[in-house]
Amino acid sequence: MRVLTFARQFGEVVLAIAIAPLFAGWIAQCRAWLQNRSAPPLTQTYRMLRKLFHKDAALAVDASPLFRTAPYVLFGTMVLAAAIIPSLATDLPFARAADAIALIGLFATARVFMSLAAMDIGTSFGTLGARREMMIGFLAEPALLMVLFNAFLLYGSTALPSLVDGYASHPSVIDPSVIFAAVAFVMVLLAENARVPIDNPATHLELTMIHEAMLLEYSARHLALIEWASSLKLFNYACIGFALFLPWGIAIHGADGASALLIAVTALIVKLALAGAALALIESVSAKLRIFRAPEFLAMAFLLAVLGLLVHLLLGVSTHA
Repeated sequence: MRVLTFARQFGEVVLAIAIAPLFAGWIAQCRAWLQNRSAPPLTQTYRMLRKLFHKDAALAVDASPLFRTAPYVLFGTMVLAAAIIPSLATDLPFARAADAIALIGLFATARVFMSLAAMDIGTSFGTLGARREMMIGFLAEPALLMVLFNAFLLYGSTALPSLVDGYASHPSVIDPSVIFAAVAFVMVLLAENARVPIDNPATHLELTMIHEAMLLEYSARHLALIEWASSLKLFNYACIGFALFLPWGIAIHGADGASALLIAVTALIVKLALAGAALALIESVSAKLRIFRAPEFLAMAFLLAVLGLLVHLLLGVSTHA
């Protein structure tokens, strides 16, 4: 049984690593369709990664070991985060060992290493992007914590598997605060993953770019790892949202192994397809905000999450009632 549990954990991580670029490619394809453009193939992201891995890396003369290590740290933290998030099942060793607070710490670690590496070379673009990235993170993390606290109050645990198991035990409980938390979470997801309206990963304009400004000095395998980690981060955020607000299909503790996992994989693919189309729609109908309007956007996400907490406390809705 223990071997089966670890095999399930390993399979979930491998699936996340493999499907994350496909999820990013699906969003790009949906966005192109909505904008009446020729859509790139779903395998475009894989082709880009393969091409980068086959190139020779070019490093600046002043690059320190931190600059060369940051892509590996970034990719490793995203893989570890994928192991913590119950995207397929809740009976996972890593998911039970770490809670959502540790998950936010992993995202913060990746952000710090990426920002330090961007400033390491001393270019103006890298420093500009690092400062903007830290500003976004400084404002997005409190909003994400408030969203998570809303779920913690509902089910009395900071572990994402416990939240999914709690929902399975009380599927008929409807809390209005979840609506506010879900809207706030979508806003944080857009900001943390360099999506419109906060950032546009397809542009290299000095006045607008945030994430791309930190990548200009990377090439070959280093750039491939960073791009892969960015796709994994978007996938991880989507799976966090599924665990918090759409846990249907996730195999709970004690469920039948083969059939439950098959249902979980099918449900995950369907939810990713719908979520990707929804994100593409949001980006297509949204205008890029000025960088100095980003704090207002994230402050609104924080206020919505706090409003959800207040609604929950005032109404006294609890799954344990």
